[in-house]
Amino acid sequence: MNQPPEDGISSVKFSPNTSQFLLVSSWDTSVRLYDVPANSMRLKYQHTGAVLDCAFYDPTHAWSGGLDHQLKMHDLNTDQENLVGTHDAPIRCVEYCPEVNVMVTGSWDQTVKLWDPRTPCNAGTFSQPEKVYTLSVSGDRLIVGTAGRRVLVWDLRNMGYVQQRRESSLKYQTRCIRAFPNKQGYVLSSIEGRVAVEYLDPSPEVQKKKYAFKCHRLKENNIEQIYPRLCQFHRYPTSIASLAFSNDGTTLAIASSYMYEMDDTEHPEDGIFIRQVTDAETKPKVQKEN
Repeated sequence: MNQPPEDGISSVKFSPNTSQFLLVSSWDTSVRLYDVPANSMRLKYQHTGAVLDCAFYDPTHAWSGGLDHQLKMHDLNTDQENLVGTHDAPIRCVEYCPEVNVMVTGSWDQTVKLWDPRTPCNAGTFSQPEKVYTLSVSGDRLIVGTAGRRVLVWDLRNMGYVQQRRESSLKYQTRCIRAFPNKQGYVLSSIEGRVAVEYLDPSPEVQKKKYAFKCHRLKENNIEQIYPRLCQFHRYPTSIASLAFSNDGTTLAIASSYMYEMDDTEHPEDGIFIRQVTDAETKPKVQKEN
């Protein structure tokens, strides 16, 4: 994409109803809206610190938060912004739950906050056991991953108690959680490069199905290096910082952005790549009958 962010890319999100528009947040303190087919930046607005996440509420409203502790809502038609509220520490995650019609934010202040997007205003603050590193909405459920390898499952219709408290099955710090489209479970990744596939149903029969795997590895100088890779796609200039599929699954946005895993060293420019996805790349291969 033309006019990429000038610093690390933290998040890429497609518009809910179309693959035409892509929202991108960055450590350069900006949130950018791109017209994907036109390969152009439509709009840019700023925070006063690095932006760690962004999300669409609807096709015309973007929400974002980051190191300045501020949650902003931006009207993409009028280019007007609204400071909705704040956390007491950086906002790490921003997501929308259409089933309950709330925006959800997770912060390093050890809270999750719900926001009514119609007003907009705070609709509740809920303590978490540690800093929130990641969260994912699954229907009316909210799956939260925190420091200390903890996972909490909440019911967004009744946040009075935690539905499930879990510990990550992976050895190292949780990096990302994403719910299944069928709402039956989630995948959890760690900083080690391992991914766990987990199920929400606590019954022993269902829990037998869970498993974990490691990302593709590459050996350099007889040392095994772990890199996030997709299918048989070509290698990108630097680390993959964020991915997003369009709602219909036909388009994939890939943020290639150095994440300082090797400290402050020279690295390629950050970039956003768009790939049209084929069925052959995403659907299971049909096994031939003997």
